[in-house]
Parts: sequence; C-alpha cells; structure tokens
Amino acid sequence: MAEITRLSTTDRNFEQRLETLLAWEAVSDAEVRERVDAIIRAVRKDGNAALLDYTRRLDHWQPRTAADLEIPAARIEQARDRIPAEQSAALELAAERIRAYAEHQKLADWSFRDNHGTLLGQKTTPLDRVGLYVPGGKAAYPSSVLMNAIPAKVAEVGELIMVVPTPAGELSDLVLAAAHIAGVDRGFAIGGAQAVAALAYGTERVPAVDKIVGPGNIYVATAKRAVFGQVGIDMVAGPSEILVLCDGGTDPDWIAMDLFSQAEHDEDAQAILLSWDREFPDRVAAAIDRLLPTMERRDIIAAALRRRGALIRSRDPEEAIRIVNRVAPEHLELSVEHPEALVPEIRHAGAIFMGRYTAEALGDYCAGPNHVLPTSRTARFSSPLGVYDFQKRSSLIMASAQGAATLARTASVLARGEGLTAHARSAECRGDGWHRS
Repeated sequence: MAEITRLSTTDRNFEQRLETLLAWEAVSDAEVRERVDAIIRAVRKDGNAALLDYTRRLDHWQPRTAADLEIPAARIEQARDRIPAEQSAALELAAERIRAYAEHQKLADWSFRDNHGTLLGQKTTPLDRVGLYVPGGKAAYPSSVLMNAIPAKVAEVGELIMVVPTPAGELSDLVLAAAHIAGVDRGFAIGGAQAVAALAYGTERVPAVDKIVGPGNIYVATAKRAVFGQVGIDMVAGPSEILVLCDGGTDPDWIAMDLFSQAEHDEDAQAILLSWDREFPDRVAAAIDRLLPTMERRDIIAAALRRRGALIRSRDPEEAIRIVNRVAPEHLELSVEHPEALVPEIRHAGAIFMGRYTAEALGDYCAGPNHVLPTSRTARFSSPLGVYDFQKRSSLIMASAQGAATLARTASVLARGEGLTAHARSAECRGDGWHRS
C-alpha cells in the first residue's frame, strides 16, 4: 500500500500539518553555494580553459579545444532527419501550438497625448541575446527547448544561445531537433554552474547574454541566483507540483495518474488531491495502490507521494478554494462539473487546467501555454514564462510647450520639497520662468 498523507480540514492540527506539507527550502545549502561561487570565479578568470576543465571532470568527455564545445549548426539541422518521423511530427505540432499561443502575448507600443499636448507612451524592445539552459543529465527534454525558445523567437530576440550538458559527450538528437524547429541560433555542449557563468559573463567562445532562462538542478538554480543582476533570469524553480481539485465525479484512476504525472519527476515533487466528496479520497487511494506497481518510475513516484503528497478532504467547495489559493500551486486541475464557475475565485495558480478531460500532461507538451511555471507558492506574485519575459519596455515622454509650463510648476514644488534645487530649476527653465532663482 502506497504511503501518502491523509488530511481533513476538520482535523485539530490541520493548519500546522498543511504548512509542514507545503514547506520547501528553495535556497541551496552553504556547501553548494561555495562550490558554485568557486565555479563562477574560475569561469570569469579563465574563460574557455575553465569550461574545458569542468567539462572533462564533470561530464566525462575530452573536448580538445573550446571549438569542440560548440555544437555545429549542421549537426543541429541534421538531427531532424535522425529521429523517427513520429517524433518529428509531434515536435512540429507542439511547436505550432506553442507559437500560436505566444503570438497573442506580444506587447505592443502605445502612446497618447494629454490635454496639454504632451505625448506619453511605451516602447517595447526585444532583448538582444538570451541564453537557454536545457537539462541533460538524467533525461532529454525537447519540450523544455520548445517552451523556452519559441516565446523568445516570437518576441524577436536577436540571438538565442542554447547550452546543454552532454554526459560522456553524447548529444540528444531529440533535443537538437527541437532546437532546430524552435530556431535556436547557436548551441554549446556545456552544462552546470559553469554554463550559467559562461552565459552571464561570456568567454572567448561563448557570448555573454542579457537573460538566462530554463530549468536545471540545484547547482544551476544556485548559479542563476548568483548571477542575477549581471543578467536577468526567468525564475529559481523548485520541484514540480500539482493540485487536483475534484468534486468526486471524475474517474479515480484518471486522478491517480494525474498525481503520478508530476510525482514521477523526482522524489521532492508534490502531488495533492483536494475534494469535498467524503468518499473520493478513499477511491483515489485505492486507485493509487492498484496502479502504482504498473508504473516504470514507481519508486520515484512512491517516494514523492510519501514525502510531500497528500489526499485532503474539505468541508465544502468554498473552503477548498481557500486552500487552493493558500497553496498557490504550479499546476491546478479543476476536475469538476462546471470549472468555469470556479475560475474567478482562483487567485493564485501557475496554470489552470479546466474540466475532467484536461490532463496536466497536455500542458507539459502541446496544449500551447508555457509549461515554465512558478513553483513553491511563488504563483502568489509571479507568472508563467511568456513572450513578455523576452521584451523590455521603455517609457516615452515628449512635453509640449504648454505641457512643460504646466508640469514645471508641479515638478518644482515637489523637487524643492525634497531639497533638490537643480531638479526644480531644470523643470522651471523649460516652463514659464517660475522661480528662476
């Protein structure tokens, strides 16, 4: 029988147990930070030589020169012909849907004139160069390539640089094919904190970028946090999460498999069922026990369910919604009869999957919206990755003569109130000469 926490909102210690369940320390420990800092210093100091050294020691292959670290453009292009036609078609369809969704996210320039004729507005500009980190240690993640690269290309980023670790020097044709389809400009066979450092500061071979996106292990996440400020980053992501809110009317086997879909990522992933139906958590528990032995990654799933999984029963739908907003899950499934009626009440969730037929797994690969989502309750203040993350905004101000005269009075009063006389006189001299001394 699978071990999983069982909770009810009527439990005397429910609040405390829920808080313990949700707790996740996303900050790496001192030892990891020290190792990452040392790697970053080495890459900044020695550039390509440091990349070669770390690649030989950590990825266990022997590049001769820094040129060997760059994946030839022809090799990336050829990858499409090296994968099965079925996989190529799936990548193409997923890319098409991701691109169509991303097109709706583009920010546009806008401006207006106030009643004094002063122009105010916003200019939107794509980033010049972005670095995309693609995990490559335990598995290949072509979906990560598509989800990160396509919005950048829709935003019209000038150049997209991909880095991907290659244990034993082996390249994934599936990842390279996705890179070609998504429009990646250059690729490098480097990974870990050293790849993040190279992207942030540049080396003789790897160009410095303006922003780094993409998931990775604890060393990658720690390195991204360390270089933030030198470059932008998308987010520091924690383990994958799913919360399924169900009224009891969905096949419990479906729900069990939805919980498995996130639990199989790693042992720290979180999978939670929340229902106000008295019997449904028991039915899902039975489905978990029956289906878990059939799963290829059953040991990982079992560990995740034991460590951070839960089946929670609430008193009613209203209480369930309050719990959802407290959890602020990365993935939220509304597996209910009328999901649209609940959506206005959801304040905090990375992505909302509506209805009994909408499995979270569709969002991971091909539904269209991005699968790079806020975790560890950060959906309270952040959003999914999108085209807007690859665009920056500049404010536009062009004062008319009348506007300058009018605004100078307000600016002068406020500037002098702050003791900043030069600010005041700068505004006044373009106004009507008010307070010239």
